[in-house]
Amino acid sequence: MKKLRVAVIGQGRSGRDIHCAYFLSKLNDNIQVVYVVDELDIRRRKAEELFSCPTFADYHKLFDKKDDIDLVINSTYSQEHYSITKDLLCHGFNVLVEKPLARTSFECYDLIATAKKHNVLLTGFQQTLVTPSFLRIKEIIESGKLGKVFQISLKYSGFARRWDWQTLQACCGGSVYNSGPHPIGQALDFLGWDKNVRVAYSDLKTVLTSGDAEDYGKIILTAPDKFTVDIEICSADAFAGDFTFKVFGSKGTLIATNSNFKLKYVDTDKLIERPVIRESLMGENGLPAYCIETLPFIEESGEFDGTAFDQAVKNFYDMLYGAILNGKALKITPEMAAEVVRVVEICHAQNPLPVKYEAQNEKF
Repeated sequence: MKKLRVAVIGQGRSGRDIHCAYFLSKLNDNIQVVYVVDELDIRRRKAEELFSCPTFADYHKLFDKKDDIDLVINSTYSQEHYSITKDLLCHGFNVLVEKPLARTSFECYDLIATAKKHNVLLTGFQQTLVTPSFLRIKEIIESGKLGKVFQISLKYSGFARRWDWQTLQACCGGSVYNSGPHPIGQALDFLGWDKNVRVAYSDLKTVLTSGDAEDYGKIILTAPDKFTVDIEICSADAFAGDFTFKVFGSKGTLIATNSNFKLKYVDTDKLIERPVIRESLMGENGLPAYCIETLPFIEESGEFDGTAFDQAVKNFYDMLYGAILNGKALKITPEMAAEVVRVVEICHAQNPLPVKYEAQNEKF
């Protein structure tokens, strides 16, 4: 099998611990790392040991190696995504950008236009759109077991403090830019990427973080004739593990973590019809009565095979392999990643936070 030859820019938590970790795993059978870029010598030496490939301190060195590279992975600091990606696109590289695709909608659509101009591929790393949990939940919703869905809740929370560069607004930090693209992307997908999706409500707060960016976000999305999606991203929830997804339907409810799910819905074949009664209900003894019944429920449960950091990454790279080497259409497009950024941008516009730490020239 022909390999997809990739160059990875950045050996931080995403570049090394997600992308490169997958390339070194048993799941990978079609990706070859041919170059690694990182400013830190210690990280370059480690990459050379792991991949037996040349490394550079400056991504500009890749420009002379274009014929050896099918795809560049931009895993740099969030505030650098736009400028570096645009430079790569202008030099004719296919580019996968870590989340967020860019800082603003304007930057996102400028990158999309640049990619089209130079006839190259661009997309954002929204791998949670192809996690086993998310795909299975969509199947259950589409099966109709839950009836008509009227609300979906997404909770990406825990109790943890952060004090790194991703807590700074100047670095495009904060929970909504960092973790937010996952539940926001899933919410938009649940809503069918409806162009009329609006942010009905948002609230951003700085609770535990040492920086000036938010570590709490409440976002409610709606669209005409669609259900409501309630997103919660909170760094101060000590009981966050009860669910990641909760789907409310007219026939039942689904609750799921990223590893398992439970489903409880009414058996409509055994359901007794209840026509409306205008008069007050009363029992045989003439005393007031209430609407009480025992509904015939069906319960199901199961586990998901794979996570956002293994099977989802494979699913995403298999998609890129097909698009770049076999000419297949992207299922996760840059326009989707841009729509995620648009929602993030609106939330920040609705909730301006005081800037305490100005941008600096040095790296964080």
